[in-house]
Amino acid sequence: MKALFVCNQGRNRSKTAEILFKEAFQTRSAGLYGDNLLSEEDMKWADVVFVMEEWQANEIARRFPSQYLSKRVVCLNIDDVYSFGDENLKKELIKRVREFY
Repeated sequence: MKALFVCNQGRNRSKTAEILFKEAFQTRSAGLYGDNLLSEEDMKWADVVFVMEEWQANEIARRFPSQYLSKRVVCLNIDDVYSFGDENLKKELIKRVREFY
């Protein structure tokens, strides 16, 4: 499975998830803002897109409507309160992503 993790900047939550799950499946991470911007190529590549917050799914639908409709987009409901590699973030990610693999 090709899993794309998306958060605000693509630096903390999604980057942690990309590294955390790289042994389980192919992973990438991106942000909706900043230097690591989500691209149409990222969307085409992914089998499933994991967003951290519901508004991010809505933003992806606005930016990439055809890709959004053809992908499974899953909201993990993880607030933007964690730094990169935070142990509590890893626990939350494992708990919430586990049901999808």
